[in-house]
Amino acid sequence: MTANKIKIGVIGGSGIDDPKILKNAKEKEVKTPYGKTASKLITGKIDGTDVVVLARHGKKHNIMPTLVPFRANIWALHKAGVTHIIATTACGSLRKKIKPRQLVFLDQFIDFTKHRDLTFFDKKKVVHTPMADPFDENLRKILIKTAKQLKIPHHTKGTMVTIEGPRFSTRAESHMFRKLGADVINMSTTPEVILANELNMCYASIAMATDYDCWLENEEPVTWEMILSVMKENADNVKKLILKAIKQIKNGI
Repeated sequence: MTANKIKIGVIGGSGIDDPKILKNAKEKEVKTPYGKTASKLITGKIDGTDVVVLARHGKKHNIMPTLVPFRANIWALHKAGVTHIIATTACGSLRKKIKPRQLVFLDQFIDFTKHRDLTFFDKKKVVHTPMADPFDENLRKILIKTAKQLKIPHHTKGTMVTIEGPRFSTRAESHMFRKLGADVINMSTTPEVILANELNMCYASIAMATDYDCWLENEEPVTWEMILSVMKENADNVKKLILKAIKQIKNGI
């Protein structure tokens, strides 16, 4: 794919929608067959590369996980010409080696959601989309390489289990997810990654570990306040990572 055809979508924002970073920033509302998006799209350029930013849970983070309009969000990015998606997400760690404030570049997921629309193909036709390797390997490699260059503590792979929310896991559930092979846990990776794959969009995730969920003895159970505190600490690293990665994507794909 040539550089001038690349358009990068950033889900989650991470401060990239700052007009000082995003040149010629404009708000754009995209109509979709699936209703309104969680927020207006913010379009602009970073180092000459077209970038579109979307806040998954709304600009004020006021949309609960189950009610996030995932289909509208992904459809709107696709309609806006986005080819590559970098998604940011907070997560709980299910492994002692994955410490809070470290990043994980996901390579697999386990879907434990219960009430979400998981496909665009639910009416006129049935399409069985391959999902063996849901996260784009080229995009993952660029993010990993960039994290190494910036000396940001990270893990090069990990399996995300997505639960329905908005509640956090019980200790029994947390231990079960560990036994199933999950490394981290959140409420947003599915169906987002599934829908992106259905539309042939390259998708990679920057998962930010904020806590140890509730499986680890002698650790304080996770709270929303704890997550927000660690996310604020991580925001600068994630912003640097995305900005540098955009340059690499432009030159490396």
